Amino acid sequence: MNTLIIDKQTVTNTKVSILPPIAQKKMQCWIRSRHLIYSGNFFIYETVDFSAVERFGDCIEVLGGTVIAVDSVGKIWMGDRRQVILYRAKASLHTPHHTLQQYWIKYGSFRTRFDERV
Repeated sequence: MNTLIIDKQTVTNTKVSILPPIAQKKMQCWIRSRHLIYSGNFFIYETVDFSAVERFGDCIEVLGGTVIAVDSVGKIWMGDRRQVILYRAKASLHTPHHTLQQYWIKYGSFRTRFDERV
C-alpha cells in the first residue's frame, strides 16, 4: 500500500483486489480449459499471455496461496508464421483439501493444452 501526502491530505493508493468467489470461478474456468492442472501438491498454470499469469497470481493470493515460480518454458507455434513465448507458473494453496483440488479431480486433466506429448 502506497501513501501519498498532498496538501495535508492523505491519499491511499491500494491495489484493487478480486473477491475469493470470483477468483475461484476464474480458476475453475482455467481448469476446464486445460490451462491449469494439479500436479503433486502444486497448481501448474500455462499460458502465452503474461498478464494472465499476473491474474493467476492475484487469484492464488486471494485464496490464501503463494506463487512459487514463473518461468518461460519456450516458444510455441501459433499458426504457420508466428511463435509466442509459453509461460508456466507454479503455485501452492496452503489450505489442505481445497475445493479446487476436488474440482480438478472431476473436470481437470493431467496435461495442459500446450503439452506436446502424444
